[in-house]
Formats: sequence, structure tokens, C-alpha cells
Amino acid sequence: MLVRGLSIVALALGAAARNPHGSAPQYAFVIVGGGTCGLVVANRLSELENVTVAVIEAGDSVFNNVNVTNFMRYGLAFGTEIDWAYETANQTYTDALKHIIRAGKAIGGTRMSYTRAEDAQIDNWERVGNQGWGWKDLLPYYKKSEDFQIPTKHQASLGASYTDEFHGHSGPLKVGSPNSITNDTVFSILSQTIGNLGVKHNPDANSGHMIGFNDHPDTLDKERNIRADAAHAYYWRYESRSNLKNIYARKEIILSAGAVRSLQLLEISGVGNPEILSRHNISINVALSSVGENLQDQTDNPLSWEFNETFSGLVSFSALISINQLYGSNVSALKRQIDSSIGGYAKILSNKTNGAVKQDRYFEFLKIQRNLIFDSLVPYVEIVFVPRGQDFVIEYWPLQPFSRGNIDAARYIRKIFETAPLAGTVGDELIPSCKVLPHNASRATWQRWVKDNYRPNCHFVGTNSMLPREKGGVVSSELRVYGTQNVRVVDASIMPFQISGHLSSTLYAIAEKASDMIKDSYRH
Repeated sequence: MLVRGLSIVALALGAAARNPHGSAPQYAFVIVGGGTCGLVVANRLSELENVTVAVIEAGDSVFNNVNVTNFMRYGLAFGTEIDWAYETANQTYTDALKHIIRAGKAIGGTRMSYTRAEDAQIDNWERVGNQGWGWKDLLPYYKKSEDFQIPTKHQASLGASYTDEFHGHSGPLKVGSPNSITNDTVFSILSQTIGNLGVKHNPDANSGHMIGFNDHPDTLDKERNIRADAAHAYYWRYESRSNLKNIYARKEIILSAGAVRSLQLLEISGVGNPEILSRHNISINVALSSVGENLQDQTDNPLSWEFNETFSGLVSFSALISINQLYGSNVSALKRQIDSSIGGYAKILSNKTNGAVKQDRYFEFLKIQRNLIFDSLVPYVEIVFVPRGQDFVIEYWPLQPFSRGNIDAARYIRKIFETAPLAGTVGDELIPSCKVLPHNASRATWQRWVKDNYRPNCHFVGTNSMLPREKGGVVSSELRVYGTQNVRVVDASIMPFQISGHLSSTLYAIAEKASDMIKDSYRH
């Protein structure tokens, strides 16, 4: 496929190869999207001799943007020029509420949290037909991208821990704990409290086993005390510039624009559902009805309490709990309810795609998710502790499609704050407050609060799923778009299932693996 007329500033790695007739320059590889995955792939492909690589990115440099470089300023970039700020349609099941989906619009992206996936979740990618995409295959690429910064004695005393065999030390991406971790006592208080509820400390949630309370690392350069990203790790030191121009690819187009933009780029190029393309007068090049389907995200709700001291530093504490830890003896009843409903859920999802993904395929995928939750006991809910000033803010999100525990997770968080030693350090509940939701509030009242106050977690995946075509896939295990010869997708949209970790680390690993695959295909 030839991409024509892209009037966007291109960041070129290597000189543009011009033809003798003076027409627009051509590059061996054109990568659309200069975020997390795009810059990794560009860097690695440009290691090949006599190969030119162009990266097209709509966002600007954030090299000196303090809302990006200063990891203490999380959230201050929302609604600015570096936020795509996608507005959703009216949401059917929440009384037609609309939401804003946050997505970075910048060279190098805007991700920071560094937690991987449960090993069983990655193994399921291979189980559905993607040979070579299991945990054992991806772990070397997690490590290849990483320059893990070993915690100092002081950081370790505040909760920073790790297991060395799961980390790399020679990659371009700096990963570690901040120099200023939240007040000295917070980790021990939280660890003891949550331990009293049966959730043990996990020394390294990036080991493939995530359950437990942990202090996870972030992508940051502790020597320079700034956030690290794909631009610092993979681009700036290799930078060369080009002017505004049209770009043509001789070998491949690689889409790395994210789970929202990449599907749009396919559709405006004539690759997608014929019904949708025809409606917008787009010529059909490849009829691929699954483009844009299978979007998965999580819902996020906040709670908060007064605290008896003032917080300083940066927190990265979280608890990842299993369904057994959340529901205890009630888990069997929930399991029976889920098992009896899977067929109905599959039918609803298939109908939403107008048959683009068949009901039996959704049944297979939902069964896989069900087995992860009840049999493999992957993390079911993540609870993130965010002390700010004199408030102790908690954010939580169910992690999987069957994570039905929005209400139960909120009640569980209340239980955490009523358990010693944490109970002795906090004041009144501020959000939602016992006035709004007393302890005897009905499930219907809780449900109303959850629906009125949730927001998207912006961990969206799946819109160009890496699956066999007959199972609703958009790309093959080589990440090539079905029906094309030279178009690949390398970003979160290819992930067929949601994972329990934040997406950053897995995206770096995907991009490193994709780079090796592409390079190998041109060496033979």
C-alpha cells in the first residue's frame, strides 16, 4: 500500500533517498506515530545499513515541557496542546454520559508507569494462534529495552524492591524508583495494613506474577531527576531533521499511532468495514470488518481520606488483588453467575460489531478471560495509593472484562482504611464520604455512585487485534495487516486482550520484538 499526500512534519533517521526526477523523497520504512512504539521501531530499523526511516508525528517536542519531564506534575498536561482529548459518544449504560479519553500527542509519548503483565495473560496471546508471542518470548524484549536502576539503600528502606533476574541493565530506557519516595512511614503502614487483610508484599510485580502489595518502578532517569520516555531513550541522540513534504514508502508502512488513531488511519486508507467506509465515501482497498472492533479499557473510580500528616515525594504504591482475596467465600457464587452468562455476553458483543466478530469467537475469548480470573488467579483489581498534601487519594480499577467488582472493590478499600495500623493515621472519608454513601448503603446506591463518578482509565487496546483473520484479527503474528503486503501495526491496538499491568513496559517489549522481526525479514 502506498500512502500519499501526508502533509505532516517528518522526523527522519537517515537521509531521504530522492529519485533522479526530483519528485518527493522516498524512505524504506515510513512509521506513522512517533510515540512509545514508533520511536523504538524507528531506532532499531535505522541500525540497518543503507536503510532510511521516516517517522510522522502530529505532536511537538516536549523535551522542555515541565508537565512531561517533571513526574510530580502528573495530570497537569490534561486538556493542553499535548492531549488528544478524545470525546466519547454518549455511553449507553451510564445514562448517556460522555467522557474525555486522554492520550499523549507528543514526540516520544507521555507514558510513565512501568508494570508488566501476568505471564499467563501473555501466554494466551500465543494460545489463540500467535506463535512466538508467549511470556518466554516477550520477556527478553522487556529486558532488552530496559536500563533498570537498582534502588539505593535509602530507596529500599522506603519500599523499593526488585528481583534482578527479571530486569535488563543495558537497554536505552531508564527504569527505577524516584529519588523522593512518599514519606518514610507510608510504605510500612500500608504494607502492614494490607498484609493484615491477607494480601502479601510482592517484591517485584514485573516478574510475571503480580498479585500483592508493591512499590512499582516508573520510566524515569533518577540521575537527571526527569521522566524517561521513548524520545529520550530512542530518538534525541539520533536526531536529524527534515522539512514539510509528501512521503512515499518503498518497503513498508508501520502504523504506531495508538489504539484510537491507527484504526482511523487504516480506515481512511480504505482498509476496514465496507459498510463504514462506504458510508463515508471511502474507496475500499481491503474489506476487513474487524478494524476498530474489540476496543478494551478499564473504568477508574477515586476515593479519598483526610490524613494526619502532610505528604511529600512521589508515590508508586499499589495493591493487585485476586478475585479470591476480594470475594473470599463468595467467589463460587460469582463463578456460577459468570459461567451461566458467557454465552449471552458473547452474543451482545457480536451484535455490537454487526457480526464482524462472530459469537463463537467472542465466546472463546471470554472463556479465556474467565479462566485467567478463576483458575490462573491473575490480578482482578488494582488499587493505587496516591497521597497528596494532606489527602490520601485512592484510585481503583477492575482489570479484566469480567472484573465485576466496582462496588465490592470500593467497599474493600473502606475496609483497608478501617484496618490497623492505617486506621489510626487517617481522618474522615472525603470521597464519597459516609454522608453520601453510609456503611449500610444499598448496592443500588453504590451502583449509582460508581456510574456517576467513573472515568476511562485510558489503557485502551485491541482495535487492530493480533489474531487469526477468521477469529476477528486485523494483523497476523508478524503484525502485518491482512490483505496488505507492506503495512504493519506496532502499538497497543494489536494486543488481543487487556492485561493487568500498565501498558508502557509491554509496548516497549512489543516494539523491540517487532523491530527484530522486521529486520530479520529483510536480511534473508
